[in-house]
Amino acid sequence: MKDQSAAGILGTAIEKIRDLVDVKTIVGEPVFSADGITIIPVSKVSYGFASGGSDFPSKSNAELFGGGGGAGITITPVAFVVINNGNVTIKSVPTGDNTAEKIVGLVPEVVDTVSGLINKNKNTPADAAVTE
Repeated sequence: MKDQSAAGILGTAIEKIRDLVDVKTIVGEPVFSADGITIIPVSKVSYGFASGGSDFPSKSNAELFGGGGGAGITITPVAFVVINNGNVTIKSVPTGDNTAEKIVGLVPEVVDTVSGLINKNKNTPADAAVTE
């Protein structure tokens, strides 16, 4: 059984948060396209903890403790890193209200950027010489 104290309760909450959040939560897994473009999501992680407890008087020699604790976590997407032929660009996600809605609104821009890069790569002089 875990330590029955305010410190023990807080320690358990911290352990559970560690299980949920790692580096891959902040800098996501890269997504690779067939044309060599890599997109990496970047997020911000915020968290908070609270715990408390008290020892209760007892008529016997038993120590009585009551307490509780909790934690909260927020993961907010902040940007996408786009890598193409050694060129790195960052597409920021606007912050503010309705972040999820703004992310959905950013998807077409990211798709347009990737499509533009793919089309640009297809129209290079090396490709033109091969197709002629």
